[in-house]
Amino acid sequence: MKTGYTFDARIESLAAGGAGVLRLEGRAFFMERCAPGDLVRGRVTALNGAWGRAELVGLLEASPDRAEPFCGLYGRCGGCGLQHVAYRTQLAEKKNMVMDALSRIGGLSYTQEFALVPGAPLEYRNRMRFHSLGASRGAPGIPGLKERRGNAVVALEDCPVSDPGIRRALRNKSLVVPPGKKNFAVYSREDTFLSEGGRRRGAVSIAGKRLVLDAAVFFQSNAALLEILIQDILKAADGADTKLPAADVFAGVGTFSAFLETIFPRMDLVEENKAALALASENLKKDARFFPLKDYEWASRCGDAYGFMVLDPPRGGLSPYFSEFLVERGAPLLAYVSCNPATLARDAKLLAGAYTLSSLKAYDFYPQTPHIECLAVFTREKGAL
Repeated sequence: MKTGYTFDARIESLAAGGAGVLRLEGRAFFMERCAPGDLVRGRVTALNGAWGRAELVGLLEASPDRAEPFCGLYGRCGGCGLQHVAYRTQLAEKKNMVMDALSRIGGLSYTQEFALVPGAPLEYRNRMRFHSLGASRGAPGIPGLKERRGNAVVALEDCPVSDPGIRRALRNKSLVVPPGKKNFAVYSREDTFLSEGGRRRGAVSIAGKRLVLDAAVFFQSNAALLEILIQDILKAADGADTKLPAADVFAGVGTFSAFLETIFPRMDLVEENKAALALASENLKKDARFFPLKDYEWASRCGDAYGFMVLDPPRGGLSPYFSEFLVERGAPLLAYVSCNPATLARDAKLLAGAYTLSSLKAYDFYPQTPHIECLAVFTREKGAL
């Protein structure tokens, strides 16, 4: 088989990045814009040992799991990648992605059934980061998103997955693009609208608490599912020793700590972004300690005992040093919030022996995309300290 080879095959499943998976002559091939069950005609574009890539030449038989994309820019705009897949199938495939990562990367045989909380398929995204098309030092540009392939920016007049406030701003062209900025963030929920091109700071109600945000500082993009996630973290903390303090690592603006501080005598927040940590100091009502450090920097100095730790790392997961710290001196109970099943699985493997993965839950924070959020609760094994 060589590149350029044409074939007919049926798509079996979706890979972690959203591409369709098919098998041909002992190799797994990845093909974009396919749904499980599609009968496709494809062309081999790359070969790499036991796997390869192929492009879709024609759809011979559409799967019942295929859907009609609802956005006119679909396929060109890089913002969504799964609009062609029925939402029920997106959810099923995402559960499979999580289980595959835990098994294949983490070497874990997690056999318990776990829930995946669905999101609203449209108008769910409260925070968007737009790119600026045609901006110059003295004049604003047009909001857009990067193309699916390459670095060109697609101008937007609407975005069906964004919050209604963001959609209105796009439609009536009232979204102010900061002059000279290549990209900028916007946050919208109910009566709150924040933008780097306008009013940056404001407060939003999350699960009954008022949190101060800045559009330029990261905050979770799906407020409705964030509220469910917070309640699940609080349930996990029920099993902790509440006489000891708790640590919130990768704390951001203190979202989780604002709820956990009512349970524990003290919260210690670790966050390398000083602007986020400054907001966290406004969002907490009780005394807390704030550490503007990376996870491994804080771990190298930490001498405290904790009853509970909540970890919310970026896509790269935990640093190796911090994983070692957890194995040696981590709290008896860990709540690990992950936006990347691959690094969650890798870190779970590093924690194995000291911790047991006691529960798992997934949340579809980003419908129409292959991304998935998870909450993994780890319990320290007896005698591991």
